[in-house]
Amino acid sequence: MVNQFAKEFKEFLKEYKIVGLAIAFIIGLASSNLIKSLVDNVIMPIVTFFIPRGNWQTATVKFGPVVLGWGAFLGALVNFIIIALVVFFIAKYFLKEEKVEKK
Repeated sequence: MVNQFAKEFKEFLKEYKIVGLAIAFIIGLASSNLIKSLVDNVIMPIVTFFIPRGNWQTATVKFGPVVLGWGAFLGALVNFIIIALVVFFIAKYFLKEEKVEKK
């Protein structure tokens, strides 16, 4: 009974390529951390140099009791754009397939 369950579970992992998906998830998480570090420690200090008041990532706008953290949002947006570009270039490089022409 246990042996049959183990066999079915192994087939499930192979059929749906769960191990490959887990590996891709872990690598994606690690590369996300790497890119975030690149943005926070290399790109943003350069951008901050050109902004008159310096620490723009903590910049806020107040509308009465409402405080909007536009600097944090802008930093997250830049981080997202860089991650999206890196994923695009990696996918373009590794997933070179012949395009199927429409008839």
